[in-house]
Amino acid sequence: MTELFDTHAHFEGSRAETAAMLLRAAQAGVARVMAVGGSESLNAGVELAAECGAAAGVKAWRCIGWDRDQIEAKRPPLDYTGVSAVGEIGLDYHYSPETRDKQVVLMGDQLEAARALGLPVVIHTRDADDDTLGLLREIPSKGIIHCFTGSPAFCRKLLDLGFMISISGIVTFRAADNVRESALVVPDDRILIETDTPFLAPVPLRGNANEPAFVVHTAKFLAELRKTRFEDFAAITTRNAMRILGGGK
Repeated sequence: MTELFDTHAHFEGSRAETAAMLLRAAQAGVARVMAVGGSESLNAGVELAAECGAAAGVKAWRCIGWDRDQIEAKRPPLDYTGVSAVGEIGLDYHYSPETRDKQVVLMGDQLEAARALGLPVVIHTRDADDDTLGLLREIPSKGIIHCFTGSPAFCRKLLDLGFMISISGIVTFRAADNVRESALVVPDDRILIETDTPFLAPVPLRGNANEPAFVVHTAKFLAELRKTRFEDFAAITTRNAMRILGGGK
């Protein structure tokens, strides 16, 4: 069976729900998942996914951090032992432009922490192109731009900084021409796939709660878009994920 790597999934369900979801992932050929934090509950879900993944036969990479919605939250110190990436972190001015300055500070602090640890970062950016680029130039980093929804021009600038570009199920949406255009800009050695579970289920499952097993649909869509055999595209994206994560921990 062709093996896939879902590089971005959040887990906030019960142990039974998480275990069942990861078992379905394994059955669909999703052998690897990066469980991603961003809040206290999401960071806890990372550990649960790692435990449940082992039982299901899915390797779960750990990624913990504080996202842009945590600027006013109590943020206990994080233990990065065994973690493969810091995140998700980033900027979102679409919903919260009024907190711009605090978002920038929080992201910058975590970029510095990741650099000190030698870890890649997982970045969310929406309607914040200039500030995202400014921070990444000020604090040189490595990592993943997750769920990319920007323009091809923004994509090229991030590629110039050395980042991987991860494409979600949005690429299958009818109105997502810009995402499809950007997906064609990304070279083979920089492209990744993700679900952003539980959000953004791809066509033909749009409207459902997303889960790692559904990344198969995104991978098949992208393989066809890029005129690549599905099996080759799966191997390419898995290899890229393993490389940026240092082989996993």
